[in-house]
Amino acid sequence: MNSVKDAYDIIIVGGGMVGLSFANELIGSDFSVAVIERSELKPVAEQPDCRVSAINRSALARFGKTGVFQSGLSDRVCAFEKMFVWDQTGAGQIEFDSAELGVSELGVIIENNVLQQMLLDKVAAADNIDYLCPQEIVSIEYSFADVRAADIRVRLDSESTLTAKLLIGADGVNSRVREVANIQRNRQPYQQQGLVCNVTTSESHQNTAWQCFMPTGPLAFLPLYNGQCSIVWSLDEDAARAAMALDEQAFMKALAEAGEYRLGEVTEVSQRYLFPLTHGHAAEYVKPGLALIGDAAHNIHPLAGQGANLGIADAFALADVIIEARSAGRQWAAVHTLKKYQRQRKGANTVMEMSMTGFKQLFGYNNAFISELRNAGLSLVDHLPALKYSIIRQALNG
Repeated sequence: MNSVKDAYDIIIVGGGMVGLSFANELIGSDFSVAVIERSELKPVAEQPDCRVSAINRSALARFGKTGVFQSGLSDRVCAFEKMFVWDQTGAGQIEFDSAELGVSELGVIIENNVLQQMLLDKVAAADNIDYLCPQEIVSIEYSFADVRAADIRVRLDSESTLTAKLLIGADGVNSRVREVANIQRNRQPYQQQGLVCNVTTSESHQNTAWQCFMPTGPLAFLPLYNGQCSIVWSLDEDAARAAMALDEQAFMKALAEAGEYRLGEVTEVSQRYLFPLTHGHAAEYVKPGLALIGDAAHNIHPLAGQGANLGIADAFALADVIIEARSAGRQWAAVHTLKKYQRQRKGANTVMEMSMTGFKQLFGYNNAFISELRNAGLSLVDHLPALKYSIIRQALNG
């Protein structure tokens, strides 16, 4: 844990991937920054963690500029060159290939804790950033007399009280920062659970992200650096509990069958975990001297792997806005400045949330006519290169 000062320009609550992505953009800037995180990051284990993210090319380019992947953990990154999507109820399928786009990869699959450690290594070494961990927040006082500035005080269990001109909520779906700012958020459950684990398959993953749409929910096989795949399987509540209750052999058989043996048999499986699937959006992202990023502002269905990318894009956009404002001598923490960030990100995030919910509902219909339309649509797009690659470019570049 770094030493604590009394006053900072910016306090970031939350040291996950999104909070650290924002802090990483501020390394070497004129801003004095504190990152407050309650839990120490566990050392990266030899075996891959089963919580992973598909990081798109836009985020990779920004991380490349700041040297995030110039790390001893860089061998834990798995580039995927293809994406293969199919509908289990018919013959519809679509394939995206990086070679046809003229790029080296569509993105990378990386364990969340590995990316977090890469970012932390850079942030913790920065002269202008104090990484305060483990630190529990006792209270947050937030108020403002006008739209130009806010009174921000964060009291820690170490009895330190910090002040700042800008408070960042990067503290997840149950954001305390959002709560103290009295920003409303709708939250809607999908009545589904996401089952995650890592598996070994008898056939190579071929550096391809595989995604099967089923009426019960999508199943993704995401390629890992060690030849294994990370599984994200969306299941209705009862089906999720039933899958967790299966012994290893029965689960591996059920998983291979659900994936239609595209990667052959499942021969090994790690411990399985469940997490609830929800989507929701904050009514606003900013107030004077305060901004929400990542899951504190929005969360979506994981079926396209876009959740992490949206949060990281929030971090980049907000950093750009305040750095530009400060360089121009403007009021960088004022609400009119922060609303520029909100305008850039809220619409894009809302469209993605609605799209993912729509996809989930569309592929959830177990109806012969709709299934036929879905399959015809997938196959049609696969044979229309201009449309197909317009779709994938949007996903790759955020």
